[in-house]
Amino acid sequence: MLTGSNPSSLTEDKLFPQKYTLQIKGRLITLDKPKIIGILNLTPDSFYQASRVENDSANILSKARKMLSEGADFLDLGGYSTRPGAVAISIQEEVDRVIPAVQIIRKEFPDALISVDTFRSKVAKEAVLAGADVINDVSAGNLDEGMLPLIASLNVPYIAMHMKGNPQNMQSLSNYSDILSEIQYYFAEKVDLFKKLGIKDVIIDPGFGFAKTTEQNFYLLKNLKSFEVFGLPLLVGLSRKSMIYKTLQINTLEALNGTTALNMFALLQGANLLRVHDVKEAKETVKLYEQLYP
Repeated sequence: MLTGSNPSSLTEDKLFPQKYTLQIKGRLITLDKPKIIGILNLTPDSFYQASRVENDSANILSKARKMLSEGADFLDLGGYSTRPGAVAISIQEEVDRVIPAVQIIRKEFPDALISVDTFRSKVAKEAVLAGADVINDVSAGNLDEGMLPLIASLNVPYIAMHMKGNPQNMQSLSNYSDILSEIQYYFAEKVDLFKKLGIKDVIIDPGFGFAKTTEQNFYLLKNLKSFEVFGLPLLVGLSRKSMIYKTLQINTLEALNGTTALNMFALLQGANLLRVHDVKEAKETVKLYEQLYP
């Protein structure tokens, strides 16, 4: 498999040329080298307890400062837990969790790149107005019909993930006749819609753990390079997920080593962004990867 060339290098059989840049408020962010997205959960019920941040300024800034100092390229703030079976909360409660955190981080770290993890257009709009740079939508616009027109009007980068259903029922929707083909078709339709709406900067995320079994997750990871056909940056979020801890028969607290192993494999398969709880270890993984493929 290792031939001495970069495994994410371009090949002539792709439908679109690879797009390795994002325009963020006048800044050109290049993704030719892998980037790290640090997860900052503002929820009391996220699946990995150690990632939860008490929703006050001191704790939020402490977590953000630590992640940035360890090498996070983006901070991803979420106020609605999307773990399987998560309890739904109101839009206002999500706004109340997320917007103050965005404002606090933006004031303290004016150059930080902030992503907000939400599938609700009202939260997305308030977040961007408060200083967020990117919207990360687990539903790719399926759970709020106002999301995609909003993204187009705001002209911000958009992370579109594959999921079926919603966090409350997605784990009952893991039946596929051909999971790889179905997800590729899903993104083909989405990318076409994004272009028609004028959404310029898109990152795609296969959605590990969302409406997928452990076996399906590993199959997708093994075939990750197939998503390069869209010519868009690829985000992979494997951090401490059940595909790791269930396979190893451990718990989330013990799943860092497995996360690191799979993150390296994802990089070898062409991932451009890693969304992680543990920034320092992910950054080290990227540095080692770059020694192999400078």
